[in-house]
Amino acid sequence: MCKAVLRSVGQQRVLLFENRSFRAFIGESGVSSHKTEGDHATPVGTLPFRRILYRADRVARPVSSAGLPVEPIAPNDGWCDDPSHPDYNRAVTLPHPASCERMWRDDDAYDLCIVLGWNDMPPVPSAGSAIFFHLPPKRGVTEGCIAVDESDLRYLLENGVTEIVVEHP
Repeated sequence: MCKAVLRSVGQQRVLLFENRSFRAFIGESGVSSHKTEGDHATPVGTLPFRRILYRADRVARPVSSAGLPVEPIAPNDGWCDDPSHPDYNRAVTLPHPASCERMWRDDDAYDLCIVLGWNDMPPVPSAGSAIFFHLPPKRGVTEGCIAVDESDLRYLLENGVTEIVVEHP
């Protein structure tokens, strides 16, 4: 496992890998050791990469030197964020009867998106869902995910990163 470390440096967040640091964006509530659904916090802990998703109509297919699965997303892809539904914290096809996040977004945040291993084996209701490593949203904060610029994300994938360790500040 090749890991990067998410660390607070003053008011900034940086992702450290080898001798490089990358500007990172996290949830607007900061980091939390007690992640709950909808708290807008990034969970503390080790977050393994599960698979890579990308919008083939907008960006080139990413390369993972670690051999992670790479899949294009489609307009009807979603992610269930309803803690009361059996599909909670899982990829779904839209339309779906429960509350879901749309993966095919108008902005570019999910044009390149890595599914992180958080609350997924098995999902525990209300312990947080849809924790991804993706491109920065226009607001400059995420809803609990981790984001870096596209060139940085591609560099990390090409250099074999397979997990992020989120430190408590």
